[in-house]
Order: sequence, then structure tokens, then C-alpha cells
Amino acid sequence: MDAATLRSVRWSVLDRALVRAGQRPDEALRQTVAYARDADALGFHRFWVAEHHGVPGVAGSAPTVLAAAVASATRRVRVGTGGVMLPNHRPLVVAEQFGVLASLFPGRIDMGLGRSVGFVGPVRRALGADKDAADRFGEQIAELLGYFEGGGPVRALPAEGLRVPPFVLAVGSGAGIAAAHGLPVVMAYRNDEERMLAAVESYRRDFVPGPYAERPYVVIAVNAAVAATAEEAALLQVPEAWATVHSRTRGVFAPLEPADDILARDLTQRERAYFAQARAGQLHGDEAGMERALVRLISRTAADEVLVTLSTHSTADRLDSTRRIARLAGLAPAAHPAVAGA
Repeated sequence: MDAATLRSVRWSVLDRALVRAGQRPDEALRQTVAYARDADALGFHRFWVAEHHGVPGVAGSAPTVLAAAVASATRRVRVGTGGVMLPNHRPLVVAEQFGVLASLFPGRIDMGLGRSVGFVGPVRRALGADKDAADRFGEQIAELLGYFEGGGPVRALPAEGLRVPPFVLAVGSGAGIAAAHGLPVVMAYRNDEERMLAAVESYRRDFVPGPYAERPYVVIAVNAAVAATAEEAALLQVPEAWATVHSRTRGVFAPLEPADDILARDLTQRERAYFAQARAGQLHGDEAGMERALVRLISRTAADEVLVTLSTHSTADRLDSTRRIARLAGLAPAAHPAVAGA
């Protein structure tokens, strides 16, 4: 029964192109492309990349550009963004970018959209987007989709007439906006499960069928690590958890450090509290334990798709975890060889 539950949903991968300590951003971007090839070969349904600006520990600042590199280096996996932060951009430009991607890689491009703005004031000013820009997210989505439908104030070529599946990242009021526009939603797994489940229920209740989706479609994004033992899996998530603590206490998301270096530190009470919060939203275990955890997650949310992410110091350990998840999910490895380049 557990195996049937895991095979009842789609499985996808999100990579944020995080930088490792001592690494240059260009190396992190090449690792993202290499990781996409692995995800493609393992049989995952999608591979998405994210958008961050002015963050020393994150190389993924231009998701549509990175998506083009990923799509060029893969053959089967769908490629998209998780997501393009729409308040940072003019909808016309976003439509044109995805129109180019969909024209070059027909049938393989997804358009994940978020409503976040820059993390700090200098970044927001550089982007020309203030905090209030997020309040216009619903209007921006309507304008963006209008360009694909040929109803914009100008023609957005080559996007006009193309069908690029849109997804809404449920940050803040994102779930309600997704429901109102009849769009699939991506929700992050949180340790406060009841709040997450209430948001899923609200989305399904308020969903208005439209041209992009006839019924609600829920993607649950989860930070998940699998290893030979539960202890080893837990260590894989320490680097990203510490980078989150660093960002909350020092204002900068730092490059990923080895777990042993982090655990050897004498943390302040405030750092320990933030570290516990960061770990609470992560799932980890050996294969048997993670099978139970993922089955429970899918059963409670009735998710249509699971979007897994893991950023750790060792890319080899990350790939091992990803292979184990693919095995649990019963994914069929691709029959074609990986694409060279990038």
C-alpha cells in the first residue's frame, strides 16, 4: 500500500543553485546543470530552479537563463522556475522570456511564479520593487497570462498563442490567488502541518476552474534527505539550516559549510532557537523511515505532486539522496544517454 501511495503522485526536483564554502558562483551553476542531467536520467517529472538577488550564498539570480541551460543539457524532464518573482519584473518581459523558452523547448517548459520581493532594502531598490509590489501579484498574473492569450496592450512574441503551464508559489496570499485564477499551486511543507493543511483545504474549496486547470492541483515542496541511516540523513540538512540561521542573525545567507564544522560551534541561545526552527521544516531518514514520512505527507495532503529539494555541502551525498528518493518513488530511469555540454 505504501508503494502504491508513492507511485500515485508525480515526483520533481527543485534546486536553488546554492554556493558551497570556497566555491565560485559559476561552479555552483554548473553543478545545478549537472544535477539536472542526473534528475532527468533518474526519471523525475520536473526540474525547477529559483530566483534570488544579491545573496552571496545563492548563484541562481536569473532563473529563465538558468532554465535555458538546464533544458539544453537534458532531454525529457520538464524544466521550469520555482519561481520567477513576478513583482521584480514587468509581466511583458516575463511573457517574452517564457515564450522564447517554450519555443526552443516545446512541451517541456513550466512557468512557476512567486510574489516575493527582495530580502533587504538595497536589493529592492536595485530591482525597482518596493515591499508593496507583492500586493499587485494577482493583477500581474492576469496581465502575464493575457500576453499568452493575445489580450495584452502589446503583442508579446513569441509567447502569444503558446501554452506554458503556470504554477503559483503559495507565499502569503498566494494560495488564494492561485485558486481565484484557476491555477496549480505549490505549497512548502511546514512543521505546522495543521496550518499547511488548512491552506490546502482553502485552496481546493475556493478553486475556480479555468483554461489552465479544470480542477485543483497541489504540489507539495519538501526539503527531504535520505541516507543509509537516519543520522546520516539528518546531517545532510545541517548546512542549509545553518545558512538560514546565519541569514536571520546576520542578514546574509552564507555559502554552505560542512555539517561537522557547524555542529562543532558553540551556538548562542538565539542561534540554537533559529536552528531548531530551520530543522523542524525538514524531513529526513533512512529509506524505510522516509517511505513512511512521505506516504503520510501524501496521504494527509492528497498531493498531486511532490517537489523535493536538498541543498547540502556534498553534491555526491545530495545525488545519493536523490537516487534513494527515485527508488522509493518507483521512478523509471530514462533510456536515453545524458546530453553533453553546459
